[in-house]
Amino acid sequence: METAIGVFPTRERAEEAVKALIEQHVPEQSIDYLTRSESDAKTMAKQLGAYAGGFVGGATGLSAGVAAATLLAVPGLGAVFALGFGAAALLGLVGAGTGAAIGGGASDNPDAPAPTTGTGSSEDSLFFHRVLNEGHSLVVVRTESPEIAKIACKVLDQTGMSMERGATQTSTVTTRRLDGAVAVDIAGKIALADGTARLRDAVRSLLEQGEEPILLNLAGVEYVDSAGLGEIVRTHASIRNRGRQLKIVDPSRKVRELLQITKLDRVLEIEPDEASALKSLRQGPAASKATG
Repeated sequence: METAIGVFPTRERAEEAVKALIEQHVPEQSIDYLTRSESDAKTMAKQLGAYAGGFVGGATGLSAGVAAATLLAVPGLGAVFALGFGAAALLGLVGAGTGAAIGGGASDNPDAPAPTTGTGSSEDSLFFHRVLNEGHSLVVVRTESPEIAKIACKVLDQTGMSMERGATQTSTVTTRRLDGAVAVDIAGKIALADGTARLRDAVRSLLEQGEEPILLNLAGVEYVDSAGLGEIVRTHASIRNRGRQLKIVDPSRKVRELLQITKLDRVLEIEPDEASALKSLRQGPAASKATG
């Protein structure tokens, strides 16, 4: 499964991304939209339904494959509007509760997800909470199809808050054993069909092998695309959900800027070098902090 994440400062840019995704035949059920603005959610629900109806031959309004925008009560965050089948899951919400579907035609859509409330159950939900709390909106595409992932990544890179692409080498991922931790060194890029798979495989192997904290060394990373951003979020979630610690070490200037504008720097524990990361681990969780 590939996850591509686009962060948007305005609804207009997010709408442009969603329209482009549907025009290029990315399935509606793969697209999730999150915002804290009710007016943005209502507009996007209507537009998404109209786009889908127009391009797949359905009626104007919410098509059978499009979930209505649903009001969710998120502990510690307040009202969030989620559009898409998997949008509530992105926020780590579990259990049954009260909510309200606000998209036009929502009450007649049997495929719309039930409104959900609860407590955050996944570590990656922290990222979505942070971004939404800053007033940004999110478009997330999750798919098993390499071709769909490629299209989605291109659209979100062009429309969302992203890094400027430059000449980047093919990515390499190596691991090193340290005193009390294991380092994952990435060079080149964390991007679809290259760095994302390599990073995923390396982290999966380390989670199976032992219990040491993991240091993700990003000093040599020159480029991160929307799929790479999604993979960093998933890496954080998978490591923390296994009860392990993750430190981001010495991100390059471009990567640090990306983490800042997407608010990932508020979620990840970032250290300037390995010595600082190891010292923080020895001092315990109380001393851990993300540095901007």
